[in-house]
Amino acid sequence: MAESKSIVLASQKPTLGQIEVAPEVIEIIAGIAANQVEGVYSMRGSLANSLNELFGRKSRGKGIKLEQDGDKLGVEIYVFLNYGVSVPKVALEIQEKVKQQLLFMTGLNLETVDVYVQGVVPEKQAQGVDPDDLFGEENGDSK
Repeated sequence: MAESKSIVLASQKPTLGQIEVAPEVIEIIAGIAANQVEGVYSMRGSLANSLNELFGRKSRGKGIKLEQDGDKLGVEIYVFLNYGVSVPKVALEIQEKVKQQLLFMTGLNLETVDVYVQGVVPEKQAQGVDPDDLFGEENGDSK
């Protein structure tokens, strides 16, 4: 988990003061960016995340771990992918999208974006049950 210390944004121009961003904000931006990549099924979450989602509170920063070493910043991203996608291609897209979004939104340049694929989720099979004909009686299947 990221330290509770805020991250100071550098400014190119003379400033009126200091701008700080909470680590949770960085995690949320990275989580949203990763979720927008086609082929990502979901992010890994904890039990607390799952319970929160049961009660309608979406945890946007789940599956993201922020690493701060001095002025070097990196993120670890834990994802589940859809079955049939190219894992290297989707992972590379996640890396690029997260890095670009954080640079655009905060001006922070990530040192590393590590992607950990936790699993592959197959597509759900369409159910062959017609809700208007639950017992198959209209097709002559009745006995």
